[in-house]
Amino acid sequence: MKPALKRSAPWLAALGLAALAAFAVGRCTAPDGNAEHTHDETETTWTCAMHPQVRQPEPGLCPICGMDLIPLRAGDAPGPGEVTLSPRAAALARVRTTPVRRLGGGGALRLLGRVALDETTLDTVTAWVGGRIERLHVRVTGQRIRRGQAVATLYSPEIYAAQQDLITARRQLERLEGASELARSGARATLEAARQRLRLLGVPDAELTRLEAAESPARRITIRSPFGGTVIERLTTEGAYVQTGTPLYRLADLDRLWVQLDAYEQDLARLEVGQSVRLEVQGLSGEPLDGRVAFLDPVVDPRTRTARVRVEVANPDGRLRPGMFVEATLDASAEAGATQPLVVPASAPLFTGRRALVYVEVEGGPAPTYVARPVRLGPRAGDHYPVVAGLAEGERVVTEGAFALDADLQIRGGDSLMTASEADPFADVHAELPAAFRAGLGPVVERYLDVQRALADDDLEAARRSAGAADDATAAFTPDAPEAAAARWAELSGRIRAEAARIGSAASLEAARGAFEPLSAAIADVLRAFGNPLDAPLRLTHCPMAFDDRGAAWVQAGEAVDNAYFGASMLTCGSVRETVPPGGFLSAEGAR
Repeated sequence: MKPALKRSAPWLAALGLAALAAFAVGRCTAPDGNAEHTHDETETTWTCAMHPQVRQPEPGLCPICGMDLIPLRAGDAPGPGEVTLSPRAAALARVRTTPVRRLGGGGALRLLGRVALDETTLDTVTAWVGGRIERLHVRVTGQRIRRGQAVATLYSPEIYAAQQDLITARRQLERLEGASELARSGARATLEAARQRLRLLGVPDAELTRLEAAESPARRITIRSPFGGTVIERLTTEGAYVQTGTPLYRLADLDRLWVQLDAYEQDLARLEVGQSVRLEVQGLSGEPLDGRVAFLDPVVDPRTRTARVRVEVANPDGRLRPGMFVEATLDASAEAGATQPLVVPASAPLFTGRRALVYVEVEGGPAPTYVARPVRLGPRAGDHYPVVAGLAEGERVVTEGAFALDADLQIRGGDSLMTASEADPFADVHAELPAAFRAGLGPVVERYLDVQRALADDDLEAARRSAGAADDATAAFTPDAPEAAAARWAELSGRIRAEAARIGSAASLEAARGAFEPLSAAIADVLRAFGNPLDAPLRLTHCPMAFDDRGAAWVQAGEAVDNAYFGASMLTCGSVRETVPPGGFLSAEGAR
């Protein structure tokens, strides 16, 4: 029997190797052009109809509401943020889509803003002496007051004592009317010292004359406003104790106001001081108002990519009120090469907290399919929102029926508006950069793609040469861009050059592929921060078996999976996680 066992040992070893090969093929297919991962078709997940976020491997009760769980097969679950409808369901939901477009060129530039206070007219009425406020004569915010008007009555022990000294000095001088000149000069000096003390306390000369003529010191002193205007803030109450210089009221002259407009950085070249502006105020009916640009903010907001444009307007009749919304039209001719901003209809985005979400139509599918995508939007301008990041020109967004899609996605357990994270997915995006910036990024990304293709072809020498070319292209690109974008590129370019140098000196394909992973992460961050600079779409692809099942991602140009970590041994192992169209941005989730 022992010789028979020995003869069967090679067959057992071969059987074991075959089982291991079958396991590997079951997880990622060999390079036959088909990169599907296998799933257990009979595996069932149980969920709750009222709380679709609940997922359990066995039947039972919902831990939230106690309802019976219902089966949800793995094949029935939607992709992340994806909704597929039958044509009939799409018609019933009345889903309508509109392409993302750029604002038309031409001479008219429309901006959105608000009426604001003229900062040069702001004044503060203060207490010129310390004490207790016994009465406020102006008690209502919004009340107009004139220059010299009494605004408060104050009890001040310090003024009381100083006035007592002033009256005593005056009476002493009167009693010495027939005395020697020496005695009278001393009395006059005492009286002048008492007057000077009150002047230093802030008593005006007119009030000082009245205090000196009184027969007994006053227990109260009147505070008068040295300015005229409208009270925009009352800063104290009766009975409060104040010190010298304590603010009592803030005033503004509402006969002159500012209109603060938000202009995107690509529009700033079309604006100049003195330019005429036609203003349409939503809270007013009648003829539009005319004004002129008085100031252009030298600083661009790094989050909204806008700068303030100030227009000064007269408001003698008081019709304008600070806080009103204003739409402005400027006659501004576009400069050559100026890029108009992308816009979407105001009905397209769904908002929750700080997040904005749109549903984008997926083209070419067998059934109507829509995917939820976070976007960053600028301030609303009329019937449109400017797109700062997250969409590309020509993509179709849902403008009617988005809530129905989101409700369907939530019921089926997808990443809907109500379940997605509140984190800003575009925290460091620098959108609408100069055209030269994106053009300079193009060679860097192209040389990276050369490295990716060389590793997928198992060609170490070609990968080394392409890595050297990627290093040279990165070093040659010195962008002329906003400070935040330039700083972000400096950090990313350092990472790209370091990993390209590692690939260029790699002694084996394994070493080159080890450096290719952080290089791919840097390129993904480039796509997230600055967008796709090429004229063709790029795809973020992931292989779960790379690096001993830890998994790794890379960026490629083609639709078919082209695995740079395994090469010919498992060329199509992996799946495309996200497609970035030309000019589009990689989402925060994709970049991670």
